[in-house]
Amino acid sequence: MKKFHTVLITVSMCWMFAGITKDVRAWGMQGHRIVGEIAEQHLTPKAKKNIRRILGNESVAMCSNWADFIKSNPQYDSLDRSHYINFKPGMTLYEFNRNLLQDSGQNAYNSIVYLSNALKNPTLSDSLKRDYLKLLIHFVGDVHQPLHTGRPEDRGGNRITVFWFDEQVNLHQVWDDKLIQYQKLSYTEYVQWINHATRAQIHQWMKQPISVWLYESYELATNIYNQTPAQSKLKYKYNYDYVEALNNQLLKAGIRLAGMLNEIFG
Repeated sequence: MKKFHTVLITVSMCWMFAGITKDVRAWGMQGHRIVGEIAEQHLTPKAKKNIRRILGNESVAMCSNWADFIKSNPQYDSLDRSHYINFKPGMTLYEFNRNLLQDSGQNAYNSIVYLSNALKNPTLSDSLKRDYLKLLIHFVGDVHQPLHTGRPEDRGGNRITVFWFDEQVNLHQVWDDKLIQYQKLSYTEYVQWINHATRAQIHQWMKQPISVWLYESYELATNIYNQTPAQSKLKYKYNYDYVEALNNQLLKAGIRLAGMLNEIFG
């Protein structure tokens, strides 16, 4: 993780020169804002105050896409591996967890662990604290997009061509953007629609370890792969079949992010 730390320090010095150039990003801009807005609504007063001190007037929702904005600068290419973690198909829970712990390279899991621990360090500079927080917000959202726990051979569905209402896209794009956009809601309207978890659910989701988040995404990704072969023509039924799973992932991501931020800043 030493290289990862070096890259993040570089990011903190140059982020203001970045823009958006890459087409595929987890959840797309709207999805990340949905996750960020849900998280903000579940922060403790103390966590909200401390986060506001770091981010200023920028909300959790509005800073949630910053990790994608900086992709325009090639010097941050090594951060790309922090947005996802690949797994081979057919693993049991035991095999999955063993693989997760044995992989010491840069990936979404190790990056989330690193960032969350670093943000607890009281000596961390204000500039690094701001950038680490923005990255953490984004990466937690990323791992709830199921195809960010997909297969390396197809780059998480990026190499699987499908048709979304006759538009040729790839499977990853369907889950990044197309399903969310199909609901025809702003990100605040979307949050009003789905942000209705029970107290028991909130308590359970906030306490679950990151490995549980990833395994849930991995299981959903397996289902998606099985039900969406290449050249599939996806229309109304696909939305009907998967909109509940989509919304559950967005909701869990927001609540789990809030739980992590409450632990760090609350």
